[in-house]
Amino acid sequence: MPQPQRPFLALGLRLAATVALATLYMMVKLLHQRGVALPEIMFWRQAVTLPLLGVWLLARGRLYSLYTKRLKTHAMRTITGSIGMVCLFGAQVLLPLPVATILGFTTPLFAVLLTAIVYKSPPGKLRWMAVALGFAGVLIITGPGGGGGFTGAISPLGLAAGLCSGFLVAIISLQIRDLTSTETPVAVVFYFALFGTLLLLVPMLLYATPHSLALWGAIAAMGIVGTLAQVLMTAALRFGSAASVLVMDYATLIWTTIYGWTIFDQLPPAHTWAGAPLIVAAGMMIALREHRRIKAARETT
Repeated sequence: MPQPQRPFLALGLRLAATVALATLYMMVKLLHQRGVALPEIMFWRQAVTLPLLGVWLLARGRLYSLYTKRLKTHAMRTITGSIGMVCLFGAQVLLPLPVATILGFTTPLFAVLLTAIVYKSPPGKLRWMAVALGFAGVLIITGPGGGGGFTGAISPLGLAAGLCSGFLVAIISLQIRDLTSTETPVAVVFYFALFGTLLLLVPMLLYATPHSLALWGAIAAMGIVGTLAQVLMTAALRFGSAASVLVMDYATLIWTTIYGWTIFDQLPPAHTWAGAPLIVAAGMMIALREHRRIKAARETT
């Protein structure tokens, strides 16, 4: 049975998730700078989740929350999610945090296109305008004529990773939305961590290096923050549609800009701020259109 929609709760959960996500991105970038390889970061990001959720569920007597008949669907979501994580963390490592965050804002644009393909629902004029506006912003940020484009601190590989991440997160959002119609948020997170840990075990062993006690503590903290962020994001999608809750993701730019400035002494190039408002405006247009559509459907019902 579909979960009843609770839009304000969904928005609050997603806003809390933005703080956790920005902190996760900062920690990933910091760990990589301290010599921890990306495959190892990804492995521990997933592996730490398993004991955390297992102990929490056991203490509350809710291990039954992990019951599922959709292991295959969880496995497919893990493959998509793991590739998305490579792109996401790669963008955070290769780009200034705010730039990587802005490229992640292309997710609603890809979500419109995917919705049209998957659900055979052609976007209206407003959403097509939003998609065009958003990708115009991407061109300003990435194009060689955009006040610097591929020069300075902007890495072409990082830009590609950021855009791929935006596309894959749109796919993942649809997958999570489908899963949470029958699964609990904690089950979605747990099986992603379980299959992801198994998938990343071999790459981790190939790239693992000795670490100090302090660095191990930082790795564990990264895993805890990542688990919290994923639980909050999944719960938000359980209580609200992807198009409606994704609007809160723009708050992530505030936190990543603060982290980038105070911790890494990095601010994005000037032309980034010319393209960013177009991408944000496009996402806001899509979210507003989705909100009005849902409201109209409820009033009709």
